[in-house]
Amino acid sequence: MKTNKFFATVILVLTFGFTSFAQKTVMVGGAAMYPNKNIIENAVNSKDHTTLVAAVKAADLVETLKGKGPFTVFAPTNEAFNKLPKGTVETLLKPENKKKLQGILTYHVVSGKWSSADIAAAIKEGKGKASIKTVAGGTLTAWMKGKDLYISDENGNKAKVTIADVNQSNGVIHVVDAVLLPKK
Repeated sequence: MKTNKFFATVILVLTFGFTSFAQKTVMVGGAAMYPNKNIIENAVNSKDHTTLVAAVKAADLVETLKGKGPFTVFAPTNEAFNKLPKGTVETLLKPENKKKLQGILTYHVVSGKWSSADIAAAIKEGKGKASIKTVAGGTLTAWMKGKDLYISDENGNKAKVTIADVNQSNGVIHVVDAVLLPKK
């Protein structure tokens, strides 16, 4: 009986240890992103994503991104939002623009958990490009330039993935350096 308990304990320790190793903590915006926390629980701690968090709150998408998922989020940094024309963010955060803001934010979200390796495999299979459907109903195009992963929107804007594979309990985040916009 003691032997069975011992082996059960060893199996639990090994399983927990390998899980922790496989999904390591990543630093984003000066904060640790823990794989056992959800997208919102981690994002609120990143100094680089305060604009994104404010936008998610204004769009009433907090509960959605706390949900079971899994989701893949291409998360623009504050600097990415700053590249938009002056006044754009302030205008989008107004209550009367909530639907438009929801459309832009959900354009950065893909159903399922797409690691950078999954995206790279899809790019290889697509002979250099991979089309990815967003939860907003649009299409993103993934491609590589050297070893760098890029995502393009339907308007030809491109975003470089600057931090890949930030694992969450309900998906994965890939930090991007530009805001992607749905088809005009």
